[in-house]
Amino acid sequence: MSFFQSQKQKEYLQKLEEAIQSFSGRSEALDESNGFPFENIQELKEFGYPKLTLAKKDGGYGGSLYDFLLCQEKIAQHCGPTALGIGWHVGTVLSLTEKRPWEKEVMDELFDHVSKGALINTAASEAGTGSPTRGGRPETFAIKKGEHWCLNGRKTFTTLSPVLDIFLVTAWVPEDEQQGTFLVHRDELGVSIEETWDMISMQGTGSHDLVLNDVSLPEKYYVMKSNGQKRKPEAWLLHIPACYLGIAVASRNYAVEFAKTYSPNSLTGPIRDLPNVQRTIGEMELELNEAHHFLYSVAEKWEQHPEDHEELSKHLGAVKLSVVNKSISIVDNAMRVVGAKSLQRKNPLQRYYRDVRAGLHNPPMDDATITLLAKSALY
Repeated sequence: MSFFQSQKQKEYLQKLEEAIQSFSGRSEALDESNGFPFENIQELKEFGYPKLTLAKKDGGYGGSLYDFLLCQEKIAQHCGPTALGIGWHVGTVLSLTEKRPWEKEVMDELFDHVSKGALINTAASEAGTGSPTRGGRPETFAIKKGEHWCLNGRKTFTTLSPVLDIFLVTAWVPEDEQQGTFLVHRDELGVSIEETWDMISMQGTGSHDLVLNDVSLPEKYYVMKSNGQKRKPEAWLLHIPACYLGIAVASRNYAVEFAKTYSPNSLTGPIRDLPNVQRTIGEMELELNEAHHFLYSVAEKWEQHPEDHEELSKHLGAVKLSVVNKSISIVDNAMRVVGAKSLQRKNPLQRYYRDVRAGLHNPPMDDATITLLAKSALY
């Protein structure tokens, strides 16, 4: 079933898929080498994908949330780590484009950098605080020294760190007694990357540590203050379930093709004729349909009914929880269809299985979502 809203979307996705055909062939080597998809990111840049959600007036494509999710799912079918990595940049650009929350001078400066190919991401996670969605106070500090701010600290899970040009760093500001966000260019003195990312899944995201050692920044790069406000759910984070759904689609496609072609000599035809195989694939199809409808219906409502954002925000975490867990189930069932061959190192299913599990640890966490849903019903 097609979830395109327009012919324009369909044509863009077709061109994108042509541009990323080589990603699948690199995925195995990327996983085994614990490397980073430099070639993939460069090819996405050449295609113009990092500017998808940048406004047309700022030199971008002007893509919507819905456009973004379709693209993320498609990229993830070919390489999950590449999709998740570039998704943080494209989603951050979407959020900033819609809100324009900073002073115009710095906002325009950032968008100019993005239009020229710069990649950005927020550096918020820390070893001592866990996920920033839990509300822990950053242990990265920003101290005012004369006309400049001095940053010291270490950020974990800095996705895309090998190629990021700009970091949006959260830090505690004692002078203001609150959390703030600072714009930090990669080439600032005292900025370094420590290669700490060593995971069995999503290795290619390059989510290393960002180290800040007496980084001096002008006043204008203290771009935002928290003002004691809690972080509100944001729809661009739906790129997370879209990514894992793409991995699930790739798993489903592999299992279906295997069922159509694998014929052991104990059978007169392929295993697709076996009732238990049909049942398992049918369950996969059901979960894929449910996941697609939930993800894209909420995205569409978010775009078409901004007056309902407060109510719809309760559904964002629910989409992530539901789609990621269904994606894990789909990959598991795909492996059941293929059997022990799915565990071979050369088989992509074992990589899909490891990668899709990472979705459980991306925000928001399942327990927080369940609690939010319960409270919305009870109070």
